[in-house]
Amino acid sequence: MSDQSDRTGHAERGDRPSILGPAAGFGVTFKAMFKKRLTEQYPEQKKPTAPRFHGRHQLNRHPDGLEKCVGCELCAWACPADAIYVEGADNQDEERYSPGERYGAVYQINYARCILCGLCIEACPTRALTMTNEYELADSSRRDLIFTKEQLLVGLSEGMVDTPHAIFPGTDEGAYYRGEVTSAAPGTVQQERTERDKEVQQ
Repeated sequence: MSDQSDRTGHAERGDRPSILGPAAGFGVTFKAMFKKRLTEQYPEQKKPTAPRFHGRHQLNRHPDGLEKCVGCELCAWACPADAIYVEGADNQDEERYSPGERYGAVYQINYARCILCGLCIEACPTRALTMTNEYELADSSRRDLIFTKEQLLVGLSEGMVDTPHAIFPGTDEGAYYRGEVTSAAPGTVQQERTERDKEVQQ
């Protein structure tokens, strides 16, 4: 019985307001008043981001210019904000966009919904989708915050030919993933786009 009364007494004393409580709270405020202020002069002086910063996405290419995206839609399934829309299509020998059977005909990311979590790039089986260090994505229009495939697709570098074009002669899809294709074959030319692809671009 005495133990119970002792516990009750301690609880009652603990519930009483302490005089030092407000003083401790104001102490935190006074300490912050005399600290040096950290002011970033943005956008005149842009602070560099960390190397693995999660910024704007980009769709990558193989060394010869063919697209790495195979239109599997795994990135869209992994997105918790439902910000990615992918529509796959079949490759044809006369119009080829990726080494495999399919490619991403339509690819959109809605940055009004994207939370830049990076789950989409973890789900991508071909490393077609990665994230850059670009973080300036604000806009005044919701329509302009929907990035299309043309905006996300990385530009051409030396040794690449823009899609669509044929795969490297004498190779297959596996050669691309083994790193055996390092550039476009000599004489590779861009193939004619179909009317469907022209409509998608418009």
